[in-house]
Amino acid sequence: MVKAFDLDSVSPEEKVLKCPEVLITWLAAVCAQPWSCQPRSGRAGASFTEEICTCRLDTQQLDLSSTSQHKDFHSRLHVEMGTLRDLQFALQLKIEELRQRDTLIDELELELDTKDELIRRLQEELDRHRATVSLPGASTASAVCSAQFEDGAKRKTVIFEPFSLEPGNLAMVSHKSCCDKSQASHRLIQAAFLKNDLLKNLDEGEIVAVIACMYPTAINQGCCVFQEGTTGAQAYVLEEGRMEVTKDGERLQTMEPEDVFGELALLYNCTHTYSVSALMDSRLWVLDCKSYQTVLMQSGLNSLSHTMELLSSVPFLQSLPEDVIMKMCDLMEERLYTEGDYITRQGATGDTFYIISKGQVKVTEKKPGHEEHTTHSKLSERHWFGEKALWGEEVHTVSVVAAAPVTCLVIDRQSFKDIIEGLPLGCSDEMQQSRDSKVESDEDDSLLSSSTLSDFHILGTLATEEFGHVDLVKLKSDINCLYAMRVLRKKLILDSGQREHILREGRILMDTHCPFIVRLHKTFREPECLYMLTEACLGGDLFSLLTDKGCLDECSTRFYTACVVEALTFLHRRGVIYRDVKPGNVVLDQHGYAKLAGTRCMKQVEVGKRTWTFCGSLGYMAPEMILSRGHSLSADYWSLGVFVFELLSGGLPFSGSDTMKILTATIGGIDQIDFPENISTSASSLIKKLCR
Repeated sequence: MVKAFDLDSVSPEEKVLKCPEVLITWLAAVCAQPWSCQPRSGRAGASFTEEICTCRLDTQQLDLSSTSQHKDFHSRLHVEMGTLRDLQFALQLKIEELRQRDTLIDELELELDTKDELIRRLQEELDRHRATVSLPGASTASAVCSAQFEDGAKRKTVIFEPFSLEPGNLAMVSHKSCCDKSQASHRLIQAAFLKNDLLKNLDEGEIVAVIACMYPTAINQGCCVFQEGTTGAQAYVLEEGRMEVTKDGERLQTMEPEDVFGELALLYNCTHTYSVSALMDSRLWVLDCKSYQTVLMQSGLNSLSHTMELLSSVPFLQSLPEDVIMKMCDLMEERLYTEGDYITRQGATGDTFYIISKGQVKVTEKKPGHEEHTTHSKLSERHWFGEKALWGEEVHTVSVVAAAPVTCLVIDRQSFKDIIEGLPLGCSDEMQQSRDSKVESDEDDSLLSSSTLSDFHILGTLATEEFGHVDLVKLKSDINCLYAMRVLRKKLILDSGQREHILREGRILMDTHCPFIVRLHKTFREPECLYMLTEACLGGDLFSLLTDKGCLDECSTRFYTACVVEALTFLHRRGVIYRDVKPGNVVLDQHGYAKLAGTRCMKQVEVGKRTWTFCGSLGYMAPEMILSRGHSLSADYWSLGVFVFELLSGGLPFSGSDTMKILTATIGGIDQIDFPENISTSASSLIKKLCR
């Protein structure tokens, strides 16, 4: 603040001799008095510094006594004015800098407000389309569950049919050796297979057939076998040399002889997540996907046919329906015995039924008072024993010993009872319909039968999907009728090779009228897009609910599982496999009931037949699908068990840091999994029965 200063009481000389502070005070006081100023070059609004330097002071006010004093005053005034001008310029720079910062802050605050408003509107839109479900006792998600849900968000449905060879034509396919292999090469490849988590599950005959299909290739030092981001259809076994595995330019590991890599491409057309290049001149054996799948399909069909024949030859099983025999085939386990092994012992209790697939056994009995066993008979292929154990606890009255290497197909009492008494998938009276029965169309269908795309008004977008998006629409003639319109781009479908799967989904859903399956009302076509008009389920899906809740209590899980069971029962009675049971495919209607959404994994399979398509979502697939053994309706039971586990725990039982680890954990089976404490004994028992 400028201090009051009396100009009249101080002479001009004294004013000049004062300290700079006094000079500044004086200048401030002078500024308040009339000045005779003339701006430079006629510029209007010159700065204060320019004005003060060009002003003509009134000589009467200054009243300088001498010329020397006048010059001294002006020289000292010029110095002080220079200092003041510098300070004024620096001050202006700071003010300009602050002004620019204020402008930037205003812009950022405006951008933040805009984004907040967008988030608010999106949240309101989400709240309108999601059901408010109250789940008593639902626990909060832990950090582990959150991480699992981050992985779960990436779960995509995979569908891959490596070739179009019909199972009926496999008998005409022969596996001639692509090239002669030395015994050393054959042993090396076999040893490599036995060390690999996927290929070690092949039986001896399959290994021989697969090796016969492999061919060699040479890779020069520095050359790539495949690069990260590319799609492959071959697996490789390194015979000579060394390979380097890199990801994002960083070395992960070094491959040595007997190492296998790229084996995931044998299952589906996956994208490589790493690169492999030769550190030195190397030699590889190559196995392509088509050869691998052909060998396993042929092996699976032969095994299935052989097992069906063995079971059909047992008199007390011949009265069972074909679908029950098929279920028994899925549950029969193969056991190998060497010569001299005891299969059953006299006096021991048993709960297993045996059918001899290969080899021979001898039946012996030790009579009281005798130390030696007496051989009663010998049994060979197609003979069976232990059938009494299926109906109750049996005490073996004889011993059965392998007379040579023997292969037996076995099934335990509990598994047999599950088949005979009915699997956990019960069915309601309303579902007891013949496959050929037709359900009357809803009244809505009469309104929709003559409708066109122009008859619908789009209210908004509900979701996006792989081939397009889903819109919420209403009929212009009836604003109370809401529907979901799936908009699928034909080009994306054709580029992915999924045309047949999409059309098959539409055909199945058009004939499916179940209260627990999302209804498909009608389809439309345009040159660029395919449209599917379905019922609108605005309650969201179970995966979103799990993300919010962490996990569900047993009561809620039981309810949602029952809804899915009804849907699967309806499909299975019509010979349809769903093959993609997971929370993301279960949606909730306005009343909170769960419904299975349509999926392109659905397929009609004849009774007693299998299919070999690799499809579904990682973590939910049954082992037989991963091992290319062929699968049937039972694959849905496995996925249902995983579904129940996830609802109760908030995570998948079979998980891992990469795809191969997830598949390996799945092959290992449910018995290798530690169940969380919040899963009850009864729920654990159900899950283990489903994941068989």
